[in-house]
Amino acid sequence: MATIGTFTRTNGSFTGAVKTLSINAKTTIKPADKANDRAPDYRILTGSAVEFGAAWKKTSGEGREYLSVKLDDPSFPAPIYATLVEADEAGTFNLIWSRRNGD
Repeated sequence: MATIGTFTRTNGSFTGAVKTLSINAKTTIKPADKANDRAPDYRILTGSAVEFGAAWKKTSGEGREYLSVKLDDPSFPAPIYATLVEADEAGTFNLIWSRRNGD
């Protein structure tokens, strides 16, 4: 597991940055208009308003809410799947990546 981003929540959106060895992008996670039940709850945009991901609201077995995140871009060799969870510090959220089984 690795923390690849840190965010704060403001008016229903999350702002922060995604940082890996190959990505360093100021990022906003904004609520999306849902066209159907399978549509994402959030759209993920870079600072220049380019969409490069989506997120869905989930609830853990312990009852904690989190966002299931998928980041994708033609420059990526494969999509990045991560989880946005509230950190120990109130109002701060960490984007945590872990390799999927079989990858």
